[in-house]
Amino acid sequence: MSYHKIRTHIRQEFVNLILDKYGKPDVIAGVATGGIAQGVLVAQELGLPFAYVRSEKKAHGLTNQIEGIVEKGNSVIVVEDLISTGGSSLYAVEALREAGANVKGMIAIFSYGLDIAKDNFQKTNCELTTLTDFEILLERAIEENYLTESELISLKEWQINPSKWSDNFQSK
Repeated sequence: MSYHKIRTHIRQEFVNLILDKYGKPDVIAGVATGGIAQGVLVAQELGLPFAYVRSEKKAHGLTNQIEGIVEKGNSVIVVEDLISTGGSSLYAVEALREAGANVKGMIAIFSYGLDIAKDNFQKTNCELTTLTDFEILLERAIEENYLTESELISLKEWQINPSKWSDNFQSK
């Protein structure tokens, strides 16, 4: 968010992606907290209302989980910054659906491409589109000589099973 040119590029790519893939929705919704800033920028660019979804309902006040106006039947695109397992992101999708929204899909800046995320999005029947992903990051890192071949192998092993991979580094 600190870099104007990058922030603007991401916003514009999100706008292009939404319009090309989904058409203009009624509302843009960000997932708290990572999707809020980008979501606001996208909503502003598209001249649309913005809402955001908390990970859980507030314990006080109106106990809202969704802040902003999302009316029953509204078409919504959900904005997120990063997808790992998809758990918290899909929790936001479910909250919007429970409120009567028609979630057309989710867009994110980056995904690790983990199988668990793919399964979670498929089970929830929510289409995910990202601007980039772990595979592209690895390709660029190799092209720029940021990674050795052994580091690349290790990172690909991590992607297959992050929890098993991290067990290699647990003290016994």
